[in-house]
Amino acid sequence: MIITLTMFLMGILLGFIGAGGSGFIIALLTVIFDVPIHTTLGTSLAAMVFTTLSGAYSHYQQGNIDVKTGITVGVFGAIMSYLGSKIAVWIPVNSLHWLTAGMLFLSAVMLMIRLFIVNRLKETNKRETKFTGSFLVRAASVGIVTGILSGTFGIGAAPFIQLGLMIMLGLSVQESVGTTMLVILPVAIAGGIGYYFEGYFNILLLIQVLAGTMIGSYIGAKFTNNVPLPILKSAMVLTPIMAGAILLIR
Repeated sequence: MIITLTMFLMGILLGFIGAGGSGFIIALLTVIFDVPIHTTLGTSLAAMVFTTLSGAYSHYQQGNIDVKTGITVGVFGAIMSYLGSKIAVWIPVNSLHWLTAGMLFLSAVMLMIRLFIVNRLKETNKRETKFTGSFLVRAASVGIVTGILSGTFGIGAAPFIQLGLMIMLGLSVQESVGTTMLVILPVAIAGGIGYYFEGYFNILLLIQVLAGTMIGSYIGAKFTNNVPLPILKSAMVLTPIMAGAILLIR
């Protein structure tokens, strides 16, 4: 119940800023509840399957998902996410704490680019509507990089995926947000399966995390439109930084 209550409070924050929260899940479970970090990585990936499913469906209804791009990037991402889960097993626990924290800090940098600089970025590559060799190479590049990051460090890598979709594949901001949800689904499933077969998967812990975060995020989302945009953007950037800092306490 303590874990569920903590995840509920965290879910309110995550719903407020519109984040998946895998970094905070990893940090709190590892540092506060002393759950082995490899288990928290598998749990965070499995949790993302459920937390992004409804979001992906909603974006699909609104026409914000490029299905061809999402599936292509997602397939490559899933393969690399599964491979990343195998890599994580061989990384020493102490090193994995530092590396995961570093990835959270880097996620904050990517969010800053996404939130504050993206409007100044010009799409260097035109969007391709046909399934060409060039499209496949670009999609594979985005999927490989983001997939290995997700599987190895248990993070959603949403800022990385969004920037890749915009810059490499020419998607609009709205489409990149929606398509990222579709990409994360197979990536999270494959990574979660990888950790499951390695013995780093706890069903009860997953239920506790989901029970808290899904209810809390629903409530937190109600407050999103009630604060100034600069404060909301700042909170989005500070969240992965705080999660990374908590991990470094370990």
